Amino acid sequence: MSGAVAMAAVLSGAAPIAAVGDAPIVLLGALAGGLVAMGAREAVLASPAAAAWLRQALEPLRRAGREGYAPSTRERRRLAALGAVAAIATGWLLGGVEVALPLSVAGPGIVAWVISSRRRRYRAAVERSLPEVATAVADSLAAGRSLRASLPAAAAYLDGPPAAELVRLGAELDLGAGTAEAVAAWRGRMRSARVDAFAAALLSQRLAGGDLAGLLRRFAAGAAERDRVAEDARSATAQARFTGLLVVAMPTGGALFAELVQPGFLAKLLGSPAAAILLALAAGLQVVGFVAIQRLSRVAE
Repeated sequence: MSGAVAMAAVLSGAAPIAAVGDAPIVLLGALAGGLVAMGAREAVLASPAAAAWLRQALEPLRRAGREGYAPSTRERRRLAALGAVAAIATGWLLGGVEVALPLSVAGPGIVAWVISSRRRRYRAAVERSLPEVATAVADSLAAGRSLRASLPAAAAYLDGPPAAELVRLGAELDLGAGTAEAVAAWRGRMRSARVDAFAAALLSQRLAGGDLAGLLRRFAAGAAERDRVAEDARSATAQARFTGLLVVAMPTGGALFAELVQPGFLAKLLGSPAAAILLALAAGLQVVGFVAIQRLSRVAE
């Protein structure tokens, strides 16, 4: 009843728009945030030096996903500073100083997580492409090339992360590195058991001789079968993993829904020390459950 009266008062001009509730204020805040973002973008584009600095700062992040690049200490500091500034601006727009300060501490950590996540995806892309790499190298060997010439030549038949790795391997060979040293450096960059197995197959002929092209074709067939089995396992457990994550997320969704239905519900709940302690324990158990689900549903490769 009071809500209908307030709405009528607003429509008649007898009350300010804030009497309806906080929704218009939130919308105006969102509009202000969008305008600030547009203004910041235009300011960066209008200043060539600032745009060049921003591109230079973000370049290691792009290379981490395309080349598996590990940023230097100076580049990491620059990215951490940029992440802190972005986190402060986001927190200030969302909730003022109270939100901006905690996010400023989390900004550099978020940047480090993004870099490591992009490098993990890059390594996973190389691992998934090992059957194609082995087949391309075997075809080059069957055409009469040596292993030293076959490794960079195989890059012409690939694209993405595996092609970038073979091009880098070929550049090291062109600079005079030995085949074993270049392959060992590749293993050190990847830090992958699957790449280690492929490197052992590549160098086996140097120790025992034999048909290296045939060995690589068998390696490609085995790696492809292994990937197929792993994909089948992920598909078979997808529903169970989604159900587990949904169960973990339900209390958070319920709390947000209750806040939407009755604004101030969470504030009243957190105002009680006993309720705050129980919520903290529940949040900890939710995090433990989420981590346990992730570990139990992980497909071993």
